[in-house]
Amino acid sequence: MKQNKTILLIPVMFCFFAMGFVDLVGIASNYVKEDLQLSDSVANIFPSLVFFWFLIFSVPTGMLMNKIGRKKTVLLSLIVTVVSLLMPMFGENFPIMLLSFSLLGIGNALMQTSLNPLISTVLKGGNLASTLTFGQFIKAIASFLAPYLAMWGATAVLPSFGLNWRVLFLIYFVVGLLAAFFLWITPIEEEPIEGKASSFMDCLKLLGKPIVLLSFLGIMCHVGIDVGTNTTAPKLLIERAGMTLNEAAFATSLYFIFRTIGSLTGSFFLRVMNNRVFFTISVVMMALSMAGMFMGTSKTLLYVAIALVGYGNSNIFPLVFSQALRSVPEKQNEVSGLMIMGLFGGTVFPLFMGFASDAVGQAGAVAIMAIGVIYLFTYIKQIK
Repeated sequence: MKQNKTILLIPVMFCFFAMGFVDLVGIASNYVKEDLQLSDSVANIFPSLVFFWFLIFSVPTGMLMNKIGRKKTVLLSLIVTVVSLLMPMFGENFPIMLLSFSLLGIGNALMQTSLNPLISTVLKGGNLASTLTFGQFIKAIASFLAPYLAMWGATAVLPSFGLNWRVLFLIYFVVGLLAAFFLWITPIEEEPIEGKASSFMDCLKLLGKPIVLLSFLGIMCHVGIDVGTNTTAPKLLIERAGMTLNEAAFATSLYFIFRTIGSLTGSFFLRVMNNRVFFTISVVMMALSMAGMFMGTSKTLLYVAIALVGYGNSNIFPLVFSQALRSVPEKQNEVSGLMIMGLFGGTVFPLFMGFASDAVGQAGAVAIMAIGVIYLFTYIKQIK
């Protein structure tokens, strides 16, 4: 039975890799900003737009899962994601990139809402938090590869087929097709949903439960910090260390390298360590990072700060998400939809950060992220 679970988890983990495609938005928005000569506040529309769709689609996706099942919903999400990756291969003007990033956000909203509960279907009572953390490790591999692929395309290290940095979209398009194929041929048994299907208002009423609401806000802050660092890290190095965009692109990769290390080691620590202690250590690391990014002027200090937030933020999502799922076990699809709606934080934070950085420089953007870290300190007592 354990071997069977492992075999079923392989294509599901492939889907987690495809889930990481959404993180290309940070480095892509920096290249679009440079190519189209945009301001920070306009360029930050791209990551904000990607995560705006989580507000619209997450709860309806939870309801859709009740009708067509979790596996079919994940397959639908992969189709939308693949279409979004195809579009930039036809050009880089503002409307094409807006539409591409919108579809990427819609596909990812569908995927994140349905893929996490699909894990609990496959595990059937296994260790959910540590398996979700391992999924985040797989996702982080795609995330940290994105800046390298874009940079290699831009500097002609990779054959770019005339696409320049946009060869990144071509590579992830092919991987997305493979992920959809492997999941499609994998048999996964799902238990039928018992009782009356939840309405949209039934889902929203779950926010009346304090732990669900607090977890929703926790995920908003986690994603806001994630997308914010992803977008702001290169700008910090350009502003304070005088680097070019191709040189500074490494900052985004550094963030995701440490997120990857954090997810991999976190899947071990969450099995052997008190979850609340581990959560507290993670948030303290993020607080130290904010101080470093706010005040740091040397390249070394900024790299250390980016690494700290990468590791610290890597396990926040699975801890908060699993806490919320366990709080209402009979409504996991609906709670999953609400939690993924919290990824709307990826819209709210970059918008305010764009205005703050246009006004006072990148220190303003870091100050906005620090608000999210302060909230996560208040969430510590919710971790069981």
